[in-house]
Amino acid sequence: MSDMIAARRAQGAHPVLRVWPFFAWLALFYSLWLAIVLGGGWWETVQAHWPIAAAMAAGSYFAGSTPMGGGTVGFPVLVLLFDQPATLGRNFGLAVQSVGMVSASIYILAARRKIDWALLRPALIGALIGTPLGAAFVAPHAPDLAVKLLFAITWGSFGIIHWLKLREIVSPEGPRKPHDRLDAPIGYAIGLSGGVVAALTGVGIDMMIYTAMVLFYRADLKIAIPTSVILMAFTSLVGIASNIALGQVNPAVYAIDPAVLHNWLAAAPVVAVGAPFGVVIVNRLPRASTLLIVSTLCVAQLVWTLVKEGVTGWTLAATLAVLALLCGFFLWLFRLGHSNGQA
Repeated sequence: MSDMIAARRAQGAHPVLRVWPFFAWLALFYSLWLAIVLGGGWWETVQAHWPIAAAMAAGSYFAGSTPMGGGTVGFPVLVLLFDQPATLGRNFGLAVQSVGMVSASIYILAARRKIDWALLRPALIGALIGTPLGAAFVAPHAPDLAVKLLFAITWGSFGIIHWLKLREIVSPEGPRKPHDRLDAPIGYAIGLSGGVVAALTGVGIDMMIYTAMVLFYRADLKIAIPTSVILMAFTSLVGIASNIALGQVNPAVYAIDPAVLHNWLAAAPVVAVGAPFGVVIVNRLPRASTLLIVSTLCVAQLVWTLVKEGVTGWTLAATLAVLALLCGFFLWLFRLGHSNGQA
């Protein structure tokens, strides 16, 4: 008997048993969610907000299988489709990702997926600083249209660069070459700047670390995407905690719309399994086709934003100029990675 046990241990635990922390998390989350909904009499609210739950079913899948947080779908649905303010879209994105992206991260860590810790660790520290600062000093003063355009430009540029460099992005395999001199500074810069962007739009920092990894470092998508998921999960927790704390200190400036809770109650049980499902599926589907679909959606939401908000004149010119500059920066980053021997 002892020989059989030893042999089984040598082979490693069964994949399902290995991810038991993920199932324990799901049991805990759904228990708490049911207690809140049933104990607080929120069931009718959950039913009334079924459209956001349906939207996040797709959004959470993309959140786990691509470098896009669930807020990348939640933000345009609430802000553009349901005509809600950008602050609501931002806070909902942070809140729902605090379940979906955290759930996906727990699965990633339990399943021992490869993570680029050399870049992720400094990025986490940077996000811990940049996100609260952005929430306190930048987000309250940003015009609603500016936040919408920042979101649209950020993800529009993501789509365009994937259209241009899709083959090069999906081709690398295995761990990237370490860069001891640049890893920490780049990680800190991503965390600080990305934390401010996430404080404004609810997403973005995940795209920033992913972009650095696949364009400059030529990292394998199977490593870049889980790394971006964990960073977005951490930033979402920091972001929503910062906004709640600020709302308690100065509700006149930082109060969170009650609609955030209403939408969260409907969407949270969906994203808790949707994002991890994306993590599982991403290794079983062609990466190029998934990214091509996502990239097309990113460009489509940019066009949708410009049309829906009636952006014309100098504002339109400035928006397109920023989009061109960001795409140009991505192309420069790609060439820089090649010249530095990262390819």
